[in-house]
Amino acid sequence: MTNRDANDGLKSLLQEAGWTQVELAAAVNRVAAEAQVDGRCDKSNVNKWLGGTVPRARLRPLVVEALSRRLGRPVTLAEAGMPPAAAEPVTGPALPADMTEQLVTTGREDMDPSRRRFLATTLYAAALPVPAYVDLAGRADAHATGRTVRIGAGEVATVRTMTDRLADILDELGGGHARPMAAAFLVNTVAPYLRADASDAVRKDMLAAASDLVYLTGWMAMYERAHGLGQRYYLQALSLAGAAEDHLTYCRTLRGMSLQAANLKHARKSLELADSAAESAPKAGPRLQAFLTGQQAHGAALVGDRRQAFTRLTETEAALSKADDRRDAIGGYDKAAYHFHVSSVLYALGDVPGSIKAMNDSNRVRPVVEKQGRAHANGLLAQRQLEVGHLEASCATWSRFLDDYETLSSARADEHFDTLRRRIRPHRANAHARQVYERATELARHKAAA
Repeated sequence: MTNRDANDGLKSLLQEAGWTQVELAAAVNRVAAEAQVDGRCDKSNVNKWLGGTVPRARLRPLVVEALSRRLGRPVTLAEAGMPPAAAEPVTGPALPADMTEQLVTTGREDMDPSRRRFLATTLYAAALPVPAYVDLAGRADAHATGRTVRIGAGEVATVRTMTDRLADILDELGGGHARPMAAAFLVNTVAPYLRADASDAVRKDMLAAASDLVYLTGWMAMYERAHGLGQRYYLQALSLAGAAEDHLTYCRTLRGMSLQAANLKHARKSLELADSAAESAPKAGPRLQAFLTGQQAHGAALVGDRRQAFTRLTETEAALSKADDRRDAIGGYDKAAYHFHVSSVLYALGDVPGSIKAMNDSNRVRPVVEKQGRAHANGLLAQRQLEVGHLEASCATWSRFLDDYETLSSARADEHFDTLRRRIRPHRANAHARQVYERATELARHKAAA
């Protein structure tokens, strides 16, 4: 296509979507904002594209992602009448045939500080199909014979132990510290283990252990707002879980993907993924059942299904009452998580006071070590308290948030911190608001100098 040719491909997609030029521009702007990239456009830009002007390279993936979300299926650049972007693609995850090589590629990019900023802007592909468990089960990589390294149960235990330690670091110090460690461990230790010789039983155990770690790394990327990267890790975790015939981690990862979709306000997608996780689960123990149905409750609330949301919450509470008190580093679910889900459901259904009470309940029973989770909960709580006009209660919550934020490295916490300064600034005539605002200002100086 030259710049003089009308773009019939884009015109056809626009008609299929039932969008005006203004609506396409608005959708592209929403995708750009989500990915934290400069992709602003308006009706005049869309009109030029339809007339044959080729969009700038950084805009092309945003256009096809916006159309993919509208149509509920992947849309390619070629289908939209656009040449490949000169820059590296930022849409759906690359999927090399060798899952170990795929893992190494993603991990190396994540380890490199110069690449991490780019990875943070890769797009979350809302219409990307999720492979079914039956299509992945037992599909491991074929490896060349003659390997000189052989692994056993000890190496599997090493990966499991390191995963638990990384989860602890995540809780205490934030994903900004934990995720680069996880990426380095994946590349330097786990990938060689996956390529090593092993018995069939050990190989499956190693694939399962790797899947857990990749799931955790994807969760950290999501929490750090690197949503395209998080989606890549999640899909890799699904592949590893399938190869390991580890149905548990497969379902747990789907549940994580549902949470990611909820965070990005893809309500229907969130519910679909939560339901898929629950439907795909093997015979679940009470804690796993609560872990899955709690997310189903949130997904149902997001689409406005009040009856289903409360039914799922009742199921979650009943399942959790039968679970033991064990605290799992990966995929754990406890009373704090349950009350957080109650708060999320109530807020999505418009009951802000009820959501505040439930979040306070969650904070009361949250383990002390979960500093990152507590900071996130307090950030949400403070905003909701201000939403109902409880300024001094909000300031007290923001103060507790700052207690944790001081030692955290977390993009999600950074987002709450920015909200604190923006929302409290107009209330500085109040002594409580002025005190917390001044404390936040001083902390911002300290973090900038660190």
